[in-house]
Amino acid sequence: MNLPYRLDGSRDGPVLALPSSLGTTMELWAPNLASWSERFSVLRYDQLGHGRSQTRDRPYSVEELGRDFLELVGELGIERVSFCGLSFGGATGMWLAVHAPERIERLVLACTSARFGEPEYWLERAAQVREGGVEAVADSVLARWFTPRFAAERPEVVARFRQLLVETPSEGYAASCEAIAGWDFRDRLAAIRAPTLVVGAADDPATPPEHARLLADGIPAAKLVVLRDAAHLANVEQADAFSALVTQHLASPVAEVA
Repeated sequence: MNLPYRLDGSRDGPVLALPSSLGTTMELWAPNLASWSERFSVLRYDQLGHGRSQTRDRPYSVEELGRDFLELVGELGIERVSFCGLSFGGATGMWLAVHAPERIERLVLACTSARFGEPEYWLERAAQVREGGVEAVADSVLARWFTPRFAAERPEVVARFRQLLVETPSEGYAASCEAIAGWDFRDRLAAIRAPTLVVGAADDPATPPEHARLLADGIPAAKLVVLRDAAHLANVEQADAFSALVTQHLASPVAEVA
């Protein structure tokens, strides 16, 4: 297994698993780590093709990402986790909740979708990145990740995430785009039985609030919260509010799912 990971926080606490999203690394979750470390054993990892993980010279799918994660937790001897995925990481979480429900205690789906738009869009982006590198799409991606207000007030944060983005291996990013192009989980949402929190962001152009509502409507007993004044990386832009929502969801009594 070649998924770089870090375990932080309470060694005796329940495990909270946090995958990277498209164009990021496990550093995506740095703004939230302090809030979760006292209560949880926090497992952050780089998904396939990102950060220090390997890049496979062939197409892959969300299913492969899910199976990679199952191999990782198997090697670590972890039986069950709560899983919080943002954007592309949320797709991995949905797949796991349906295909390995015995491993998923609770689920948080943040700024993600059961279908990320038309496949042609993602195939074109993959081709663009293979031709010009991730730098070719960096500015347009950053404009979707953060609101203009946040970008003006916290330019150092935006600059750091731009660096993470452009350091993503071009083939890893392109292959991830192709995996997203093939992702359509709309008809499987009702099979999710883990207690689920769906978090949307009011100013997210990548996965607008209607995507979050579709998830919440389709997943039995799911809860929906839409954060204001946040774009796609809502866990960064509204770090305190996001962290508190996740903590509350993981600590709340489990409602019976019919």
